Amino acid sequence: MEKQLLDAAIIGGGPAGLNAALVLGRARKNVTVIDEGRPRNAVTRKTHGFLTRDGVSPGEFRRLAREEIGAYPSVSFLADAAVSIEGADGRFQITTAQGVTLLSRKLLLAVGLKDRPLDIPGLADVYGKSAFVCPYCDGWELRDQPLVVINKGAELMHFAPLISGWTDRFTICTNGPDELTDEQREELRRHRVPLFDSPIRRIESDDGIVREVVLADGTAVPCRGLFFRPELALGSDLPQALGCALTDIGTAEIDAFGKTSVPGVYSAGDAASRMHQAIAAASMGALAAAMINNELNAEAWGRSE
Repeated sequence: MEKQLLDAAIIGGGPAGLNAALVLGRARKNVTVIDEGRPRNAVTRKTHGFLTRDGVSPGEFRRLAREEIGAYPSVSFLADAAVSIEGADGRFQITTAQGVTLLSRKLLLAVGLKDRPLDIPGLADVYGKSAFVCPYCDGWELRDQPLVVINKGAELMHFAPLISGWTDRFTICTNGPDELTDEQREELRRHRVPLFDSPIRRIESDDGIVREVVLADGTAVPCRGLFFRPELALGSDLPQALGCALTDIGTAEIDAFGKTSVPGVYSAGDAASRMHQAIAAASMGALAAAMINNELNAEAWGRSE
């Protein structure tokens, strides 16, 4: 007996995948969400900037979302990881780590991003507690506190004015050559922002709260929080394996509706955006789901003639 052909398979159960499942469930589409339950934001205690959910933990957010989606019986969840995909638009075959196979007309890749190993001693101890990557998500909690910003080059010159909206008490540690021009260093001096390019030896902390950043030259920079630039990679190699075009930063290249370069394959959330916020990911998931539904309905309409 042949397996059921799903309308859509959603790979990834974060805000993008969950909101897509909600929209497709309400559109009466048969959908399975495949997620292994290892979200990148699991290290954080709270999710911020999401209207009606400000301050909720990532785990509670997912629980509430799945509870709401449970009202739509055409949506199911599979606690597993998709490891390979074959086929083409209209009939994709997904194989999971546990050996499950599913067939689906359309795909939504909401695989997110993952952190590469944190190579600064002590950073893993404070990540998600007093060290963060996004001031829109966690800047309020560290407002007016003495902070260290670990960043360099052109991105640093974007981040420095940004973080100044939350505190004017911050020091920059570039953990090696700063990759700045003389004009950029002068700009930081005019704003009285201390700049250190000595490599970071370690981060000292107490119960996850950073106390100081110790540099290789012996300098100790006291602080109560950190913002750093993470090294990120796609949460799965499936976009590349399927032949999806990628952007210059390694995310899936999509059009305004979430379509990738591969027919029948969509992407949403952090895997396809620089806007690494839960509410932005959810919005992208909702839009991509609407486009998937439109495509499915148009195809069914054509077949019925």
